[in-house]
Amino acid sequence: MFENLSDRIDRSLKLLKGEGKITEINVAETLKDIRKALLDADVNYKVAKTFTDSVKEKALGQNVLKSIRPSQLMVKIVHRELTALMGGETAGIHLKNNPAVILMSGLQGSGKTTFSGKLAKMLKSKKDKHPLLVACDIYRPAAVEQLKVLGEQINVPVYSEPENKNPVQIAQNAITHAKRSGADVVIIDTAGRLAIDEQMMDEIASVKAAVKPDEVLFVVDAMTGQDAVNTAKEFNSRLDFQGVVLTKLDGDTRGGAALSIRSVVNKPIKFVGTGEKMEAIDLFHPDRMADRILGMGDIVSLVERAQEQFNEDEARRLQKKIAKSRFDFNDFLSQIHQIKKMGNLKDLASMIPGMGKAIKDLDINDDAFKNIEAIICSMTPAERSNPGILTGSRKARIAKGSGTTTFDVNKLLKQLDNTLKMVKMMTAANARGKGDFMKKRK
Repeated sequence: MFENLSDRIDRSLKLLKGEGKITEINVAETLKDIRKALLDADVNYKVAKTFTDSVKEKALGQNVLKSIRPSQLMVKIVHRELTALMGGETAGIHLKNNPAVILMSGLQGSGKTTFSGKLAKMLKSKKDKHPLLVACDIYRPAAVEQLKVLGEQINVPVYSEPENKNPVQIAQNAITHAKRSGADVVIIDTAGRLAIDEQMMDEIASVKAAVKPDEVLFVVDAMTGQDAVNTAKEFNSRLDFQGVVLTKLDGDTRGGAALSIRSVVNKPIKFVGTGEKMEAIDLFHPDRMADRILGMGDIVSLVERAQEQFNEDEARRLQKKIAKSRFDFNDFLSQIHQIKKMGNLKDLASMIPGMGKAIKDLDINDDAFKNIEAIICSMTPAERSNPGILTGSRKARIAKGSGTTTFDVNKLLKQLDNTLKMVKMMTAANARGKGDFMKKRK
């Protein structure tokens, strides 16, 4: 997402020349190009114009220090205005009641059901909540079954009444059930509806009136572009929702919805969906998104994802094994699984400052680890624990079992050896650094 917009804004900022101060003359061409880039990204016209006008107002007359160029100062101003455009601050959800009720709304196909499952998993694992998923989509075939499958995956109970065709009644009964069963968050998955369908809009408004939710979230597919903004306006006029959820941000989307929706409906974007996995959900951080649009990466989010998957006890265990040269293929496989849980590989790489442009034309497949996993899984427990016993005949058997070649097996052995050497060098350097620090203190 935002790759084309990032490139266009980057080129636009490089147009800015001059010394001393930013003037109307030297900024005009840059802002004209930025506005065109925003419109091409499907940003609402009024939003694009207001944005560039605001940047111009903030930029004109700004003195440029000798140590920086006008374009560098403009980057700072554009970053600040992009952050403000997308809401300025991170907006989480506010769950006051017990049980707290979250009502999901949106168009059919926007990803409401999947997101409901992701949100339940996040609340359970990060907030220590006990969520209950409620199937109130009585129209879409297999909607109830889909929610049950998701519930099983994340070990969250699902309340449903397959024979009941009254979503208001189902929602009310679910809340009663939640109170009895000890669930403290009720997430109600409703049917997708068109904003122009009066009967369906009346129905979800009735559900809201009956259950009085703590939060009404509007789920929208980021790939729908400007249509997403128009739909949000219609839903907001009927439901007065508290926040927006953007799904499919990992897809081939121009990003206009993320940049427009906050200004048009004056409601914050609260969450984003960044993939199909149940872990692929993030709080929306306007400042971090501005960083990514301007090619600065998002190292904070990358570190946060890593911290979620890697715990200190596991790190200490691995450190001891590495120190004793006992890091084996079981550990290697475990680390691959942890990395995969962090999300889409290209998305992760793009969070590293400067990497976005470098990898934009590369096809980084999420199956990049597939051959490695196949090779390790074709080994016996003894071979995984002690790679030194791998003879030529063993390698041939493993290659045949994994659908690879002995060259691939040897390559993986070399990778394991290099990984062990590199980490041992880093550990030794870190230990030396600590020793030097202690000497200085003395």
